[in-house]
Amino acid sequence: MQSAGSDDDLLEWYPSQVKGPVDDEVQEADLISTIEFNEDGEFLAVGDKGGRIVIFQREQQTKTSSRLNDYNVYITFHSHEPEFDYLKSLEIEEKINQIRWLKRKNAAHFLLSTNDKTVKLWKISEKTKRAEGYNLRDDNGIIRSADNITNLRIPVIKPMELMVEATPKRVFGNAHTYHINSISLNSDQETFLSADDLRINLWHTEVTDQSFNIVDIKPPNMEDLTEVITGAEFHPRECNLFVYSSSRGIIRLCDMRQSALCDRHCKVFEEPEDPTTRSFFSEIISSISDIKFSHSGRYMLTRDFLNLKIWDLQMDNKPVETYPIHEYLRTKLCVLYENDCIFDKFECCWSPRDDHLLTGSYHNLFKVTSRSTRKDAIFEASREQAIRPRQLLKSKKVSPAARRNRRDEINPDSLEFPKKILHCAYHPVDNIIAIATAHNLFTYVAKDSASLSSS
Repeated sequence: MQSAGSDDDLLEWYPSQVKGPVDDEVQEADLISTIEFNEDGEFLAVGDKGGRIVIFQREQQTKTSSRLNDYNVYITFHSHEPEFDYLKSLEIEEKINQIRWLKRKNAAHFLLSTNDKTVKLWKISEKTKRAEGYNLRDDNGIIRSADNITNLRIPVIKPMELMVEATPKRVFGNAHTYHINSISLNSDQETFLSADDLRINLWHTEVTDQSFNIVDIKPPNMEDLTEVITGAEFHPRECNLFVYSSSRGIIRLCDMRQSALCDRHCKVFEEPEDPTTRSFFSEIISSISDIKFSHSGRYMLTRDFLNLKIWDLQMDNKPVETYPIHEYLRTKLCVLYENDCIFDKFECCWSPRDDHLLTGSYHNLFKVTSRSTRKDAIFEASREQAIRPRQLLKSKKVSPAARRNRRDEINPDSLEFPKKILHCAYHPVDNIIAIATAHNLFTYVAKDSASLSSS
């Protein structure tokens, strides 16, 4: 099947930037938990386990600088604080699970962020002017005594140094019994989904005290539970359609026009299991960790533990494309089960033209796949690359026959499982990707975009 793009070959990548503390300074709160570009790619938001959000802004082209692919810190703010559920005697982590940008309507930017229990709407705005000459306060904001006011002053607007503010506009809470795993903004920019293990709620961005439970898979007896919800995503164009994925590798398409309660889905996307490959780990590795609609809305991209799969919305019996990510780990599932890595949730994403796919793996490896040629390339994210920004990344090969003296060959037995790339994001317009290791954020620029930047 041919892709939407016209590229015949795999993209080649230059390292652009690396952000984050060096290994000696790393704390648990510094671990990156989500990354997300805004709609035009001017901003890149990064959330961490400490409840902080760092927003990077793409460098603006000037007469003295043309480093269009550099991202610099725009604002850092604390989105969520640790809480305590007194009814269940449970601590609620401040970790940011997901960030979703709203489309820009005015000078300010808006984004949704969520931890395990609460979704917040933030306004990011700039201030370049301030008012001076108030009657009831002095220029430092201290209230003046009315006895000292002898004449009226007219406040004047004066320029000031740029200040960026993050203001919480809405807090959507108290609607989830279980941990929120995903949020998704509707194409109407007015409603959004929040999903936990057993339920999906529909919110309006202007209403914080009411949400509608549109999916509920909780059985009357919890012993009868056979699957949990792992993610939910609105269709990018049809505001009435959304999908949700499950731990059984099943995707359900729902239409909100059919019923207010979408427990009765209109389509089920499920691949029949091959009995010859069934094992103790089959159910675990079939769980879908991420689901993304293509920009066209025609296809869905899903990631399970071993594969990327592309589904056509018109064909629900099997995926139209399947790409193994790290098949060499199939023989190491016992080890991965013992160290809990088999439960890692890897993300995936589409390129702007839906012709390339991006996802991560272990040993800080990430894979870029061309849909037109079905070829892929594996790269390793490391700080050493930032020292050589004009040198193309060299692809790696993971094979049991790897030779020790070859730096581009890796033996599966030498893979470092604690080093993993779970979070990735693809620029919505250009061939720029963002990769998150434990605490570092890497950005890479494709060779055909490299002319935009200069060293």
